[in-house]
Amino acid sequence: RMCEIITTYPADRFLTFLARGLIVNFTPGQDILFATASGIQGGPRVGVMAGLGVGLGALWHIGLAALGLSALIAAHPGALAAIRYVGAAYLRYIAWKSWNDTGELPAGRGARSGWAAFRRGALTNMLNPKPILFMLAFLPQFVDASLGPVWLQILLLGTVFGITGTSVTAGFGYLAGRAGRAIGARMAALNKLAAVLFAGLAARLILAE
Repeated sequence: RMCEIITTYPADRFLTFLARGLIVNFTPGQDILFATASGIQGGPRVGVMAGLGVGLGALWHIGLAALGLSALIAAHPGALAAIRYVGAAYLRYIAWKSWNDTGELPAGRGARSGWAAFRRGALTNMLNPKPILFMLAFLPQFVDASLGPVWLQILLLGTVFGITGTSVTAGFGYLAGRAGRAIGARMAALNKLAAVLFAGLAARLILAE
């Protein structure tokens, strides 16, 4: 079924998902702040390791989202519509938070050694409930039950989102190690852009049929 979904999934929908996912990936949230701070404190290698650790934690949340959403929809066929409304409310909330986030890097936020950065990035992401809430808010709007099992679509889309997110986060860590604190000056502007995106995603969820 996986190959079937990959070959039949509409290309325009996938490109839309990829574009919006990349913009979300570039949002300077907790993960990027951690990788950036780690890069500033420990250098490019430490920043990259922090990003890879965060990516491992993201895979954990993708698996939980796929299994949890599948079980919920199997028990309650109308749950996907309810999830859209709950997801829209959550996206509006993080839009508000992003708009008001200055993007400042708190002192001591990162890690100074590669493996410490990797472990801390993975554990803090795994133990943070916010990523799975975001997965449940973002991924279902690109799912079409007629194309195959919902959980498999969530898993495939989530994996793509996780790979791009890990690459972006590790990239921020690397650049922070090279450029130092200068990268922090760009984060406030990225947060404003992210706020507009999240608000747009919330509207799309509400208007979806």
